[in-house]
Amino acid sequence: MSKSKTLGWHLFLIVICLIAVLPVVFMLSNSFKTLRESYHSILQLIPLHPTLSNYKTLMQEVNLFGLIWNTFFMATLVTFGKIFSSMLAASAFQYYDFRWKKTLYFIFVATIFVPFTTIMIPNYLVIAKLNLLNTVVGVVLPQLCDATGIMLFTKALEKIPASLLEVAAIDGIPRWRIFVNLLIPMLRPNIISIGAMFFINSWNEYVWPTLILKDKNSFTLPLALQNYISSEGGTNFPLAMALSSIMIVVPLVIYILFQRFILNSISSTGLK
Repeated sequence: MSKSKTLGWHLFLIVICLIAVLPVVFMLSNSFKTLRESYHSILQLIPLHPTLSNYKTLMQEVNLFGLIWNTFFMATLVTFGKIFSSMLAASAFQYYDFRWKKTLYFIFVATIFVPFTTIMIPNYLVIAKLNLLNTVVGVVLPQLCDATGIMLFTKALEKIPASLLEVAAIDGIPRWRIFVNLLIPMLRPNIISIGAMFFINSWNEYVWPTLILKDKNSFTLPLALQNYISSEGGTNFPLAMALSSIMIVVPLVIYILFQRFILNSISSTGLK
């Protein structure tokens, strides 16, 4: 490829990156504007009269640290639950022979394409029957298994030969120790990358917690954001942007810290 074509592709990628970053820049910019200025100059990158009043108002109106803790706590429980269940299921599909194994695996993978709206009401009815409405358990329980995680861990386990586990079993090592002391250390990069993906998705989850949580003391950040966004014209745009800016901090930090593991995991599993 010629230098001119290479330069052209680099410029094209830079433009695409700038377009992707612009919404975040506008969000941060508007979080430092007054309500009047945000409606008159929403696309102006630099606020004419920058202010921290929106962040101060959030601290006064909502229990911001409580919201952050609720979101973090629920996202952490969901992440660990998905990782644990996905690893167990992937180990069974990869190393054990049982009837209809391939059929069951493809059924699990096929559930990835089932829209959440089709299972939302059945899940809600089950949680209601269990008297788990307005509880953390009600939010977390239906999310403890993930077909995407099973698929990704199965692909990762393909690189670990079954003979290695058979040798450990012949030496009399219990299966749980093989799982904890052998598989988990070898899958550490995959656990980190998949766990980061699960955590970010759970951190931003809105629809399911909205159905289950009614007490404002148990709200997560996405639910609190809805208080400042109204389809009836009552949107407080700068406050919404300030809360959105706070929401992206934790996922952004996680992605920056584990970016190498995420990219390596995607490339190693062959996902595009």
